[in-house]
Amino acid sequence: MPVEPGTVNAPDFPAGSEWLNTDRPLSIKNLEGKIVLLDFWTYCCINCQHVLPDLKRLEQKYGDCLVVIGVHSGKFLAEKEAENIRQAILRHDIEHPVVNDPEMKIWSEYAVRAWPTMMLIDPRGKVIGTHSGEGVFEVFDPVIAQMAEHFEAEGVLDRKPLALPMEREREPASILSFPGKVLADADGGQLFIADTGHHRIIAVSLDTGAVLDVIGTGQPGFTEGSFEEAQFRGPQGMALEGDLLYVADTENHAIRRVDLRARTVVTMSGNGRQDEEFNNLPGPARGRPLNSPWDLDITYGVLFIAMAGAHQIWGLDLEEFYIAGHAGSGQEDHRDGPLLGASMAQPSGLTHDENHLFVADSETSSIRAVNLDPRGGHVKTVVGEGLFDFGDVDGGPDVARLQHPLDVEYAEGTLFVADTYNNKIKAIGLHTRTARTFAGDGLAGLVDGAATDARFDEPGGLSSADGNLYVADTNNHAVRVVNIASGDVSTFNLRDADRLSLRRKGVKKLAAVRCGVGSVTLSIDLALPDDARINPDVASQIEIVRGGETTVLAVEALPIETRVEVPEGGAVLTVKTSVYWCRGGQAALCCYSMETYELTLLVESSGPDRISVDL
Repeated sequence: MPVEPGTVNAPDFPAGSEWLNTDRPLSIKNLEGKIVLLDFWTYCCINCQHVLPDLKRLEQKYGDCLVVIGVHSGKFLAEKEAENIRQAILRHDIEHPVVNDPEMKIWSEYAVRAWPTMMLIDPRGKVIGTHSGEGVFEVFDPVIAQMAEHFEAEGVLDRKPLALPMEREREPASILSFPGKVLADADGGQLFIADTGHHRIIAVSLDTGAVLDVIGTGQPGFTEGSFEEAQFRGPQGMALEGDLLYVADTENHAIRRVDLRARTVVTMSGNGRQDEEFNNLPGPARGRPLNSPWDLDITYGVLFIAMAGAHQIWGLDLEEFYIAGHAGSGQEDHRDGPLLGASMAQPSGLTHDENHLFVADSETSSIRAVNLDPRGGHVKTVVGEGLFDFGDVDGGPDVARLQHPLDVEYAEGTLFVADTYNNKIKAIGLHTRTARTFAGDGLAGLVDGAATDARFDEPGGLSSADGNLYVADTNNHAVRVVNIASGDVSTFNLRDADRLSLRRKGVKKLAAVRCGVGSVTLSIDLALPDDARINPDVASQIEIVRGGETTVLAVEALPIETRVEVPEGGAVLTVKTSVYWCRGGQAALCCYSMETYELTLLVESSGPDRISVDL
């Protein structure tokens, strides 16, 4: 089928726009010769998140002629900030340029009406077509293939890849990566951390922070087996019953069961693919397609699932092994009523008391109460009002406002809320339904201390034990601890950080250095932030390999020096760093450099006997 030529000029991006994942502003004019696909998105939106794998497939298939540009037209106030968008780019591993559209000017120019919406632009800068919703790869793959053939035949297609630097290239590696949820087990004395960005679950001691176990390889995948073999993809919520840990394997659209005693991982429900059909009827759990399960909670023998992608709460009977919708019609909205007649919007956090399941209904910025008993039960609103009613307001149910809460925890007669986009922890009294700020001053940051002075950065998970509230402080790559009695905030100190680090793949080639022959002093430094210091709780080292000889240097401070013998023909050194460092003087906020470099030493007659290398 021939490609119909576009007739409408694609509006260009406003001058002065903020750009990410690129070292320069882009324009439709300068992209002539390329096929351009605009993705209008907002990072809170589960449907926008579902589109990202499809966009990546298109980028990989048509990387020489297609340019995908994310137009971030944020819904929530927090989503209009460029730094928050940058964190979302890192969290979702987005590899294309993104322009910030905080006032929705580009959105208006293209007459967009919904998230996500795609606009396809031909190599002459004309709009070819548009598509709203998911299923992007199947829609655009054949069209882009035809466009490439058509415009190449016309001699106007530019097949030179557009190489742009990514945000991740200037982001240090951290021990935790965007932890989404935590689960405190007071009886077992352990804390489970969903290390979401590293695609694994970590078990640590509640008392000491020592690493007890690492569940998963740290590489994304959908594999069963031992802890060392199993793979997850973006895991979030967890629930524990005895020695069995249940995990919402969100991006695999699956529920996994971890046997802590046998140290194995199996799949309970889901097949690794997103459920694209609406079906909340009872049926066998195994192999049943799911849609972005985000959090879990166990009570009365039922594993309740916050099915964020389906805007519903599901229940999995752990004895009969059946699964079915428990609450929510599947329509994305805010409407109270009978369990399956009510509407929710991207439920993302669960907790319970004796009679109710409490839900962090993120897209409506609400906390909902759901009857546990399915017979004649209802969904009611605790605080919140609707899809576009949000803010940061304390008070009674008529005035209280949250901003995209991602979790809720019932403890000591109070509902604690991870008020994610307000960078706060809120507390809600169930009898009065009055919300108040419990910890956090509302500014994004990492500050310990009194509740009113503390700072978080998009906290996404809560769990309580022994009078403490544990917080997955997602954008800070940390776990925080809030004392429920005092409100004081501290950072959970992870020990054994070397067990959690992941060496990056590949070898970085450094620029060749000229030196003299014989014994040469080699000074090695790492370019760390001004407020960084070597972590004293972890052994850091640098290995230098030349031929079959290896020299191991303990690192307590930088720069570090050693002597190397350089023959007349020069030498090639392999330098392996395993250096752990902290920001802001807090050992718990551990970043690391675990890289492999290749350094070539070239000999010249009057070369220096001292050389310096910055990594």
